[in-house]
Amino acid sequence: MKRFRITSRLVAPLVVVLVGTGACTFDPQSGGGGGGGAAPAGAAEQVTGASGTSGPDQRGRPTPAAPTAGPTSSATTKPKPKPTRSTPAPTTAAPTARAAGCPQGEHQRAVETYLAQLGGFGPVAVDGQQSAADCAAIKKFQKRYGIRPVEGRAGPTTFDVAKRLATTDPTRCKAGTGTTFCVDLTRQTVWALRNGKVIMGPTVTRTGMSGYRTPSGTYAVNYRNPKEWSNPYEVWLPYWQHFTQGMGFHETTTYLHDKSIGSHGCVNLLHADAVRMWELGKVGTRVVLVGRRPGT
Repeated sequence: MKRFRITSRLVAPLVVVLVGTGACTFDPQSGGGGGGGAAPAGAAEQVTGASGTSGPDQRGRPTPAAPTAGPTSSATTKPKPKPTRSTPAPTTAAPTARAAGCPQGEHQRAVETYLAQLGGFGPVAVDGQQSAADCAAIKKFQKRYGIRPVEGRAGPTTFDVAKRLATTDPTRCKAGTGTTFCVDLTRQTVWALRNGKVIMGPTVTRTGMSGYRTPSGTYAVNYRNPKEWSNPYEVWLPYWQHFTQGMGFHETTTYLHDKSIGSHGCVNLLHADAVRMWELGKVGTRVVLVGRRPGT
């Protein structure tokens, strides 16, 4: 009789990773509408470093009593007193880096300082320790400026955005009468003035990356379209307001906070900010750009 051996093979599944891409929409040759746009989406705020959560509460344990000796044959032997068990005072667990479900980031004190300076996000205690109030304020800040994830952690992106906003000086923009859109290219912030007074406070932006630098200077909005189509990059530009060489303000639908990339010259905005600037602007609105984006 013949014996047959059956060999089984294990086939490993092949994992296919799909990578999404985005595009900015600046046409360097264009002088009118159909210019700048959104850069590829970047990663959300990286959670670097442990949250510092401590291990389980290690409370002191009493030492078991030593076993007592058995009965002796001598009637005069006095029984030895049994050792008593003492209840140790409960120890206090080491403080953790979480409060109300929020992890504590490595920039806790700095973020608290900047949020207290900016105001409008709720009470914060500048002590470098996460609390329920700090957590709520940081979450509100992250939601307002499109920082992901919204978890109340004072990580590097939250720190960077808070610092840029807190150190923006609106008076640096030389505005005349009427409405002026101001861009600080160095800090990557945008705000609006009317007759020299702030009517839209500083918010975040993303301008041209290396090779597509957004130039400083004074310009004016010369074309507007609530939904402009970019010919070179085949993408829609919501709330488009062009000011020079195919460059303009518009909403970006990609993640704004990846600093390794940028637009092709346009001034990218979060949705709420793009809508607000559309409401404030018109053809002829003055545009002032100061500084220079680092690395461009």
